[in-house]
Amino acid sequence: MNVIQCVNLTKKYGRHTVLNNMSFTIQENKITGLIGRNGAGKTTLLNIISGFIHETSGQIEVFSETPFNNLLVSANSIHIDDQMTFPPSMNLARILNEAARFYGNFNMELAEGLFNYFSLNPKQLHNNLSKGMKSTFNMIFGLASRCALTIFDEPTTGMDAAVRKDFYRALLKDYIAFPRTIIISSHHLNEIEDLLEDVLLIKDGKAHLHLSISELKEYAVGIQGKKSAVAGWTHGREIIYKQESQNRTFTVVRNDFSESDIQSIKLDGIELKPVSSSDVCVYLTNSDKGGIDDVFNRIESI
Repeated sequence: MNVIQCVNLTKKYGRHTVLNNMSFTIQENKITGLIGRNGAGKTTLLNIISGFIHETSGQIEVFSETPFNNLLVSANSIHIDDQMTFPPSMNLARILNEAARFYGNFNMELAEGLFNYFSLNPKQLHNNLSKGMKSTFNMIFGLASRCALTIFDEPTTGMDAAVRKDFYRALLKDYIAFPRTIIISSHHLNEIEDLLEDVLLIKDGKAHLHLSISELKEYAVGIQGKKSAVAGWTHGREIIYKQESQNRTFTVVRNDFSESDIQSIKLDGIELKPVSSSDVCVYLTNSDKGGIDDVFNRIESI
């Protein structure tokens, strides 16, 4: 079953196009990473999915319904980000109690267990928490709600490394115990890679890649050696990234080599280097195939 289906989804603010004819589907009971650089359109997309804002054109369905101002979508989804606000008169304990009344699957035992583990004070007000503690409380709120669609938009803002690690472990353990559709938005794929089943990479408001994490890990390969030798193997192939120095080059290409190709490449004295999923996403979303080095190369050539 598809929980989310987008067809030619477009969002404009005046003349500025944030989402540009985006099409994809997300199936139920999967953890999907929404990956992209700052300004790529991740938050706008998640706000549309959550029903907070309306698309400009195209179609989007969540639970087979249009999400904008939709009570069914609101009752079965939760959107956690660092902009969350709660009634200023409610302390943390009362916020959780009210959440348990609204969300049918809310698990108070999980909420209280995490609440105590992270040493939160039930009498504190949300507005008075530090940025990291706000993110921690929001994470507890989102996990304990156990909504059919759970969205975390850059959920670890302000958290230190140990808390982030605990958060990801808690998320995975509770997902295994209570499967649901989870979207985690981040521009740090390396931190969440082990959690994910799918990755949706967006660039310039478009769905650039949507594939399983296992496919992403095998998506590209690095070729390192003399320029002349490497050029023969990269000609006509999709070049994702290139870094050159004197007569040598490191070039990342789409990994569609056969076993016989690989053997021939090695015989030519060329090294094959694995490329991490995180680096693949960085290279694919670079505005220039040479990355930051090209800026300095152009300066030096002037």
